[in-house]
Amino acid sequence: MKREAKVVRRTGETDIEISLCLDGEGNYDISTGIGFFDHMLNLMTKHGLLDIAVKAQGDLEVDAHHTVEDVGIVLGQCMNKALGEKKGIKRYGTSFVPMDETLASVSLDISGRPYIVCKCEFTVDKVGKMDTELVEEFLRAFAFNAGITLHARIIYGKNNHHMIEAVFKALGRAIREAVGIDERISGVMSTKGLL
Repeated sequence: MKREAKVVRRTGETDIEISLCLDGEGNYDISTGIGFFDHMLNLMTKHGLLDIAVKAQGDLEVDAHHTVEDVGIVLGQCMNKALGEKKGIKRYGTSFVPMDETLASVSLDISGRPYIVCKCEFTVDKVGKMDTELVEEFLRAFAFNAGITLHARIIYGKNNHHMIEAVFKALGRAIREAVGIDERISGVMSTKGLL
């Protein structure tokens, strides 16, 4: 059986519907109204071999903050729901991704203990219509709602588009590794017996 979930969130600021399959092929149908953000989510999906559909409408007349953060919330909830009891998953995932002059890494632990360390510094305020500071807002919302520990770092880089792209690709690849099933794991990968 494929590990899938669908979550809908409606607030006074956003209306978001996301479906996620962890055992996918990298298929995406993503529309948030923020072109650059859609592009980053497409890359994450493709490199994570996930299947993701996102329909998001937000108060973009204000700015992109609520939409980006709430997509992170709902995507995190989807991942947590799709993982179920987390039996047999590898739990940890790490990826280093080069993008031309840039190198970024993402490490995560599907621990049930939300935490984030984000060492991503940008030299411009926006890429496209997305504030660069929203990269961390998305990662935080995703990590805390998925129940994961997430460390993201831009090791070096000059082009801000490349820097953000490397982070999202690395996130997809780290998720792909962490949610992978290892048949040698009995129950969950924890001496506590739960994640």
